[in-house]
Amino acid sequence: MSDIFIRVEGCAGRITLTRPKALNAVTYQMVTAIHAALESWQDDTAVKLVIIDAEGEKAFSAGGDIAELYETGKRGDFAFGQTFWRDEYRMNAALHDYPKPVVSFLQGFTMGGGMGVGCHGSHRVVGESSQVAMPECGIGLVPDVGGSMILANAPGACGAYLGLTGARMVAADAIYAGFADLYIPEAKWTKLIEDLWNGADLEVLTAASSTAPEGHLEPNQTIIDAAFAQTNLSAILEVLQADTSAFAAAALKSVNRASPLSMAATLLIMKRLRGCTDVREALALEYRFTARAMEYGDFLEGIRAAIIDKDRTPRWKHSTAQIDPSVAEAMLAPLGRLELTFP
Repeated sequence: MSDIFIRVEGCAGRITLTRPKALNAVTYQMVTAIHAALESWQDDTAVKLVIIDAEGEKAFSAGGDIAELYETGKRGDFAFGQTFWRDEYRMNAALHDYPKPVVSFLQGFTMGGGMGVGCHGSHRVVGESSQVAMPECGIGLVPDVGGSMILANAPGACGAYLGLTGARMVAADAIYAGFADLYIPEAKWTKLIEDLWNGADLEVLTAASSTAPEGHLEPNQTIIDAAFAQTNLSAILEVLQADTSAFAAAALKSVNRASPLSMAATLLIMKRLRGCTDVREALALEYRFTARAMEYGDFLEGIRAAIIDKDRTPRWKHSTAQIDPSVAEAMLAPLGRLELTFP
């Protein structure tokens, strides 16, 4: 498969994303290939660990490949999207609960679906170019691929801030918020990967790590908590509008651009998942929203404005100031026979 290179090297199962011109966007075929590889290596005694990396300098993976989702959804075919997300989330769960070490190297953009591939392993490495984000509210989804659980357990109200604004985390932020473990200068990565598949102990990663340059989250924790610990969008807006700092102004601008329905649902998800450590619970809750997102949500309009027409002026179904919480609750209601399961 030209989009992904899966093989065994030495004692390691190797997964390399090979779509650098497409910023390694994750396709449905890549999702199923990764899951199949994980299953085949799980009981293979020759495979001691899994290493995940990606070609290109710009991105580990900038997200899921949403073009086909848009095309099928516009035709009224919502089943393809539901199948894509269902199988992607099952792959995310397999990564999160994998019984062997999973080491990922996250250069450049690691966003959305890319986060779901790179940020569920046991050893998540970031470097000087890393920018991690969950920007789904900007396209009419909610933070998904298990990211909602990481966000819900981030310090203070960082999860709500990152989920609603889609703000990009540099390396220190990603570690602080729970999306990464180690900062290692990227010049060391190639040698470390070779050492690992040649049988080196995982301690070589810790030995090569250093303190990341200061990020943006921890220094602004007080501002984040004051605004994003509020329980509804109107209250968040009120606090941000009253704050004259540049940080608050940037957050307000992002909130005003995102889907009100998605943000309201994200706040509910953050509340429900606080303290959750079962990624399957998070994925099942996310799926309730994404399974409905094309037909009842803002997803198709969000993709039109951001990717298709690129006019950056989405016409959301609700206003930020007036959205009824019950509408968001309905998007997270049980799905009956469509409920996500993990066979």
